[in-house]
Amino acid sequence: MSKVLVIVESPAKAKSIGKFLGKKYSVKASMGHVRDLPKSQFGVDVENNFEPKYITIRGKGDIIKDLRTAAKAADKVFLASDPDREGEAIAWHLQHLLNLDQNEACRIEFHEITKPAIQSAVKHPRTVEVDRVDAQQARRVLDRVVGYNLSPLLWRKVRKGLSAGRVQSVAVRLIAEREEEIRSFTPEEYWTLTAVLGAAGDKIEAKLVKEGNDKIDVRSKQEMDRVLAEVKGKNFTLQEVRKREKRRNPPAPFTTSSLQQEAYRKLNFTARKTMLVAQQLYEGLDLGKDLGTVGLVTYIRTDSTRVSELAVAEAKEFITAKFGPEYYPEEVRKHQAKGKIQNAHEGIRPTSVQILPEKVKDRLTRDQYKLYKLVWDRFVSSQMSATVLDTTAMDFNAGNFIFRASGSVIRFPGFMQVYIEGRDEDAPEEAGGILPDLQEGAVLKLKSLDSRQHFTEPPPRYTEASLVKKMEEAGIGRPSTYAPTIETIQTRGYVVREDKHLFPTELGEIVVELLKSHFPDIIDVEFTAGMEEKLDGIEEGKLEWKAVIRDFYQSFKATLEKAENEIGEIEIEDEVTDQPCEQCGRMMVKKVGRFGKFLACPGFPECRNTKPLLEEIGVPCPSCGAPIVVRRSKKGRKFFGCSRYPECEYISWERPAGKQCPRCDKPLVIKFSKRGGNKLVCLDKSCRYEEMAGEQVTKEQILADGGVYQDSAN
Repeated sequence: MSKVLVIVESPAKAKSIGKFLGKKYSVKASMGHVRDLPKSQFGVDVENNFEPKYITIRGKGDIIKDLRTAAKAADKVFLASDPDREGEAIAWHLQHLLNLDQNEACRIEFHEITKPAIQSAVKHPRTVEVDRVDAQQARRVLDRVVGYNLSPLLWRKVRKGLSAGRVQSVAVRLIAEREEEIRSFTPEEYWTLTAVLGAAGDKIEAKLVKEGNDKIDVRSKQEMDRVLAEVKGKNFTLQEVRKREKRRNPPAPFTTSSLQQEAYRKLNFTARKTMLVAQQLYEGLDLGKDLGTVGLVTYIRTDSTRVSELAVAEAKEFITAKFGPEYYPEEVRKHQAKGKIQNAHEGIRPTSVQILPEKVKDRLTRDQYKLYKLVWDRFVSSQMSATVLDTTAMDFNAGNFIFRASGSVIRFPGFMQVYIEGRDEDAPEEAGGILPDLQEGAVLKLKSLDSRQHFTEPPPRYTEASLVKKMEEAGIGRPSTYAPTIETIQTRGYVVREDKHLFPTELGEIVVELLKSHFPDIIDVEFTAGMEEKLDGIEEGKLEWKAVIRDFYQSFKATLEKAENEIGEIEIEDEVTDQPCEQCGRMMVKKVGRFGKFLACPGFPECRNTKPLLEEIGVPCPSCGAPIVVRRSKKGRKFFGCSRYPECEYISWERPAGKQCPRCDKPLVIKFSKRGGNKLVCLDKSCRYEEMAGEQVTKEQILADGGVYQDSAN
């Protein structure tokens, strides 16, 4: 019997695939890339038409030796790395290292790890796609050219250890420019007026929208006082009722970008965590005797929303059986992805809708279950009927002013029976609930007028989700690069993540300004997006990869030489503290590291003393009364602990508020509220007490709300 060797990237994938193939197949893992450009050298021969110098990755010697031995013993070798540019490049490198025939059909490709998909793949091998490999080589060489030339410049001019990347620098620029927008933003005052009207036992809230035939825009208290004076005593007459049916179609199946965004909104997963858990679901998990080992989701790096006909048919059968035929549309759903996409893979979906999340919950970790359920819900809903809403708008006339009440009610839930898409924090609010049935000409009694002062707000800082969305819209990077880019800019100290938002550090802003001044193309959003399109052109066989590098390098080299002469040395002053170094007596200074600020002796390298910077938050420890300070976990996550640690071991992931719960006397902590502002929440989850930060809640209010009041003195 002939022996077939199948080489995949990871041991988890090898284990899953091995169970689908017969005894004549041997499945081994390359553990990712086996060759790359050297870390200690430039590795690109500029004088020899940008020929890359690939070397075996350190530590991979035994793996390659084992693969060579297995390849010699096999009658056939299949290269089964991931179905994308990077996977194609891994297959190409393996082909060279194992001395496989370049013209042989040895490459197999699959988009889900299921028995039918794997068995079909081994029956339809193809040759390695050189154009796809060249696109990956071009990306790698471009990034090396930029990184290995810009980074040393930053070391000489700013600080050792810095790096600049073709995509990461643009991402930092987006965050830094958003911060500048926020700093320079001038708030503008405006007022809103809501009339609370009585109607047959119900109440209607109507907002001021017009004065006469013109939209009204109240900008001061004086203007609002005028409106209030004119409205006072007026009848509110229902001038017009507009009713219409509104159909809301379901969102498309997930792409890499939309999965990262939705996992952030609903699960609070970072982009990195989302991809880590998704990879586990894709590679295959042991689901017990009934299901065996199987991949739960299709390939996770994709910009496409299309799905296979087989998946559509399976979804139709499930939806009609579970919910009824009215929940399936008359025509099959076809979702169009936005912008220019590669469309190489399907959207992210469950490999089978029959594998219900609840059915495999006991076999998954909590994070795996949450993410699988999100993917399953999204895909099933994407194939369902539209949600039908009855919307109503009522315009009330009060003198020369028009007040409008809006409401909607779900007549048919459709896809919302399964899934409702998450909302960004700056997304507009939905219309209110159902309105009473009134006839035009009805006169309503005014119960109260609620006038409120507001100020316009700057655009919100980026979260990981909104940054991924922006990068996708701008064409910066590709599905496989979003999470690594965000991780890199935080690791390098250019960006920090606080309260879910991304802030540029002083270092990040300095580097961005330097690059903007001297390397405008490198850090230009449109230029970077244009380069991505050229990489796509290489993959499509329309462009020659070394010609693309050559065109870029000619202008880059001239800019680099000019910058070297023009940029003076930039010194970032360290902030001196009043804490003396215990070893040499110098005053310690604040430094910025991977996990935030810390204290260091300015006498480095003679004195290497460092220690954590204990940032007090002005709140006493609930356990011992000592100051609470900000600390960092080994993974860089911020938490709050007692300054007397380890004598006092009090810690909290939420920021202590310095107040006790008026119900149970437990400490209150501050939590971010998506409704606006922060809220104070009881640390005892069974208590469930909460209040908006800054509000004073009395004993009488607590009792009126049905709460239990416990005097802290007792």
